[in-house]
Amino acid sequence: MADVARLAGVSSQTVSRVANGHPGVIEATREQVLAAMRELGYRPNSAARALRYGQFNTIGVILFSLSSTGNSRTVEAIATHAAAQGYAITLIPIDVPTQDNVLGAFTRMGELAVDAVIVIMEIHLLDAGTVQLPPGVHVVVVDSDAGDRYSVVDTDQADGARKAVRHLLDLGHRTVWHVTGPGTSYAGQRRTQAWRAVLEEAGRPVPPPLRGDWSAESGYAAGLSLAGEPDCTAVFVANDQMALGLLRALHERGRSVPGDISVVGFDDLPEAAFFVPPLTTVHQDFAEVGRRCVQNVLRQVRTRGGARPGTDLVPTRLVVRGSTAAPRS
Repeated sequence: MADVARLAGVSSQTVSRVANGHPGVIEATREQVLAAMRELGYRPNSAARALRYGQFNTIGVILFSLSSTGNSRTVEAIATHAAAQGYAITLIPIDVPTQDNVLGAFTRMGELAVDAVIVIMEIHLLDAGTVQLPPGVHVVVVDSDAGDRYSVVDTDQADGARKAVRHLLDLGHRTVWHVTGPGTSYAGQRRTQAWRAVLEEAGRPVPPPLRGDWSAESGYAAGLSLAGEPDCTAVFVANDQMALGLLRALHERGRSVPGDISVVGFDDLPEAAFFVPPLTTVHQDFAEVGRRCVQNVLRQVRTRGGARPGTDLVPTRLVVRGSTAAPRS
């Protein structure tokens, strides 16, 4: 830094301000310092800066699975918005979600020197009290029913499912069948509860749900079963991957979509518009979930305050395409 200051003809304090992006530097002076940095090959030492200011500009992310669409796209959004704020992310996956493993992940995060942690917890652990997060940590939780104790950001799962089911009922279908997510999934349970509630509120029969596991293979198995149900004219599938498998099964069994059976998914994958037929689905704004997570956790870091309990719900919207229509008379 002293070498840069000598070459640029400024003080070391001015070099520090430029290196840290401080706004109170004249533009001509900033360019002069940056030119000296480039000439000398100078890069700020993040480790030294962390020791001096007690801030590492790194957010830890703990999650239980990268295989699901929701988790992988949420991590991508968190990384994008963190980078826009000058932060990197450190990712620690956990194979088995136990109390010991969660505490071990937080210990590891402490060793890696992170400023805050975002926990993507897709299963019922925090709400059941099975897992407790360490106190005194700047933390935001994604996809959990633990807003009474933690700061939670999540898609409005229930409202999205309600939109899907009401869309099918409004088209004139007598009832709506359902392919669920895994029983341990918080998001899957919220969608199933909303599906059932809409049918009951409308006074419609509630068919037995078919269990899925988020995979196209499980959707295919459910589709083979539903293809043999003569009364099935509409299906709400808890995610787009399962809807893809279900569409293939119906096609193989000679049931046309949407002629014989209407299908609605959930997620709005980039590929959903190119399914055959194009899939009507519920759009999740993963970019907004990631932005709110980063915004929330950095507010805690910058104000040196704790997490405020509560749930911040990101709205969904129904995207109507070619897989839904009125039932045949």
